[in-house]
Amino acid sequence: MRQVKSISELREQLTTVRNSEKKIALVPTMGNLHEGHLSLVKQVQAKADFVVVSLFVNPTQFVEGEDFDSYPRTLESDLQLLDNLNIDLVFMPNADEIYPDGNEVTTVVTVPELDSIYCGKFRPGHFQGVATVVSKLFNIVQPDVAIFGNKDYQQLLVIRNLVKNLNFPIEIIGSSTMREKDGLAMSSRNQYLTDSERQQAPLLYKCICETAKSLENGEKNYAKLERDAVSSLKAAGFRPEYLNICDAKSLKTPKNQRLVIIAAAWLGKARLIDNVAVQTL
Repeated sequence: MRQVKSISELREQLTTVRNSEKKIALVPTMGNLHEGHLSLVKQVQAKADFVVVSLFVNPTQFVEGEDFDSYPRTLESDLQLLDNLNIDLVFMPNADEIYPDGNEVTTVVTVPELDSIYCGKFRPGHFQGVATVVSKLFNIVQPDVAIFGNKDYQQLLVIRNLVKNLNFPIEIIGSSTMREKDGLAMSSRNQYLTDSERQQAPLLYKCICETAKSLENGEKNYAKLERDAVSSLKAAGFRPEYLNICDAKSLKTPKNQRLVIIAAAWLGKARLIDNVAVQTL
């Protein structure tokens, strides 16, 4: 497994790979890897000849007051996990490599409409940071395919629109959310939960699933379902930011049968997000 820290070295390595007409895949991560990340790697290994995993805690997607400084960094164990999967190359740049003029004066990428609603509303600038760093990684690696987890559904839509609007010749794969046995979506931030909060945390997914079942049974009063779900979360000790029933393609007011229920809620120091897709009658 090759370990590369500079863009120039990465490009040199990938030129040889590309000249041999191998299909290149990218798995962008911020490290602190768990089974959810590893599942992305395993899926994309079946679709490509050469897999690049990036480990980079991107400062521009953290908003003021968030956990950039304390975000878990576990490079040694991450590298061991990836080595066990026979990854071809790990890209581990520092911030100066990605933002050579400083992240406050870099050129930025925005995805209109999608980047200012839901998580974008509560984390202003977050998706601009995501879109910018993903664009940079796409330009640096020039993969044929890239994979992202479905847990952050809004992020996945942002990236799909980014690729479409900027004409990146990259296939984007959205992978099913990996869950713990009790239903909690896997996340690096789950480790912020106390033992008692960890027992409560699966109620977010349960609440979303109950709302999905009501939709599947024909309930059309979306506003009431949303209010009831938020009330249930508050009663269980969560601090919900939102729980909404949306059009699955645009996150706007539903106009067809393909829906998605998206939610974000705080439990103690952990901000949890989750979603469930619904096909109504």
